[in-house]
Amino acid sequence: MQRDAPAASSRTGHGPQSLADIGPVAALAEKAGKLEALDRALRQTLPSPLREQVRFANVRDDRLVFLASSPTWASRLRLQQTQILAAARAIGANAGSVTVKVAPLPPPDPQPEQLKPLSAAAALHLKAAAKSIQDPQLRAMFLELASVAETANSSPDKTP
Repeated sequence: MQRDAPAASSRTGHGPQSLADIGPVAALAEKAGKLEALDRALRQTLPSPLREQVRFANVRDDRLVFLASSPTWASRLRLQQTQILAAARAIGANAGSVTVKVAPLPPPDPQPEQLKPLSAAAALHLKAAAKSIQDPQLRAMFLELASVAETANSSPDKTP
C-alpha cells in the first residue's frame, strides 16, 4: 500500500513570531513594566536608607505588596504606609493598605571584574611563545597581548 505524502502544515511560512506579538507573553511583559515603574515611583518617596532595603512586589486586590530585607526594614516601611498610599493615589494606583513581607532582596547586578594587568614576566613568556608560533595571525595576537602587558607595567623591553 502506498502512503500519502504528509499533509502541509497549517502554519504560514512567515518565520518565528516575536515574543512581544504573543498575547500572554505581551500581557505579562506589560504588567512587569507597570510594576517596575510603580516600584521606582513609590520607592522614590521613601528616605534613602529605606529605599535600598525594600522592593515593591505586586498590587493584590487593593493592597500594595512590598518585600523588605529584614524585619527591621519591614517595620520602618510600615511606618511610611500613609506616605506610600498617598504617593500611590497620586500616580493613579488605588490602594487601601500596604503589606510588607520579609524576604531576601535579589542580589544586585554583578559588577564587572577588575582585570589584573599582565606582569612583565607574562609579557616575556608571551613573546617567547610568539617566536615559536608558525601561524602569523596567532603570533600577532600573542605579541599584541604582550604589548598590553608592557604598556600596563611601563617596563623596559627584555628578551628571554
